[in-house]
Amino acid sequence: MLIAAILPPNEGFGPADAGAIGMVVRAHAQTPGARCVVFGGPQQSVFDDAIFRAVRPAWWFPGNVNLRFGAALLGPLRRLRPALIEVHNRPELALFLARWLPNARVVLFLHNDPQAMRRSRSAAERMKLLQRLAGVVTVSEFLRSRLLAGVTTPSPRACVLPNGIRRTASPPPHQREPLILFVGRIVAEKGPDAFVAACAAALPQLPGWRAEMLGADRFRSNAPDTAFARQVRAQAEAAGVRLLGYRDHEAVLAAMRRAAIVVVPSRWQEPFGLVALEAMASGAALICTPRGGLPEVAGDAALYAEPDPQPLARAILLLAGDPRRRAALAATGLAQAARFDHASTAARLTLIREAALDDRA
Repeated sequence: MLIAAILPPNEGFGPADAGAIGMVVRAHAQTPGARCVVFGGPQQSVFDDAIFRAVRPAWWFPGNVNLRFGAALLGPLRRLRPALIEVHNRPELALFLARWLPNARVVLFLHNDPQAMRRSRSAAERMKLLQRLAGVVTVSEFLRSRLLAGVTTPSPRACVLPNGIRRTASPPPHQREPLILFVGRIVAEKGPDAFVAACAAALPQLPGWRAEMLGADRFRSNAPDTAFARQVRAQAEAAGVRLLGYRDHEAVLAAMRRAAIVVVPSRWQEPFGLVALEAMASGAALICTPRGGLPEVAGDAALYAEPDPQPLARAILLLAGDPRRRAALAATGLAQAARFDHASTAARLTLIREAALDDRA
C-alpha cells in the first residue's frame, strides 16, 4: 500500500526539531504493510527511516499558503498515484486535494481542534469534510466530539487514532532524582508560569528537591526569545527553577526517566497530551490538568490539578512528600502508557487505511 503523507507546510520535521505532528507522521510512515512518502516544506529535514520530499508552495497560485502548497503537490501526487493521501492538520488542504485529484482517496488527520481551523469552524463545514473525504481521524475522543459538534448526521468516517509511543528496551529506573520537571513550549497556554509559581511555593517546603523546565517558544534550538519567555525566565530564576531551554527529543526522554514528578499544567484544552504519555512511559509520577484529551491519556494514572499555582503546589507537595503514593502512581502510569504502544496504534492505523480504501460511497 503506497501512502502519501502531507505535513502542514509550516510544521518542522526532522530528528532534532520535530514537533508532535512530525513525530506522529514519522511513526505512521513506519507502519508495517505500507510504503510511505512524506511531503513537507523545504525547511523540513530529511531523515533516514522514511522517504521525504520537500515541496515549496507555488508562488503563482492565488490564495493562502495551504492552497499554494496544495497546488505544488498536485504534480508529484499525480505522478506518485498513492493509494491514500493522508493530510495532517489542514482541513483546507485536504479539501483542495480532494477537489483537484477526484480519483484520490484523501484522509484528514486532526491533531488540533477543528473548530479553530480554516474550513472546519462551522458545523456545516465539518459536515462537508465528512462527506467529501474518505475519512477524518482525530487523536482523541475529545477532538472527535469537537468535530461532530452540531453535525446532524454523524459519520462512520470520523474515527479516533490515539498517538502511540514506543516502549523502551529496558524498564525505567526505580531510583528517581528528587526532580520536578516541566516539558513543553514556553507559551501561556501550556502554563509554564503557573508551574514556576507553584514551585516557588512548594520548593521551600521540600528540602533536597529541585525543579527544571525543558522547552522554548518553538520546537527548535533557535526559537524566538519572546516577551513571555523572558518573563517566565525571570520568574524561574527568582524561584530557583532552572529553565534549560530547548532540548531534542532524546534529551527530553532522558530527563523524564530521571525525574520523580512530571507536571503538565496546560491551560488550554489539550488535543491529546503526548508529554503526559511520555512521562508515564518514562516511569515518572504525573501531575496534569483535566483539560481536553489529557484525562483520556492519563486515566487513573495522574494526580489532577487546575492550572493555577495553589492547586499545582498542593499536588506537588502531596506527591513529593509521599514516596509510596508517588511509586504507586508511577506504576499505574506505566500500565496506562502500555495501552498506547506503537504496535497497537499501528494495527489500528492499518484498519483505518483499509476502511478508507474500501469505502467507495
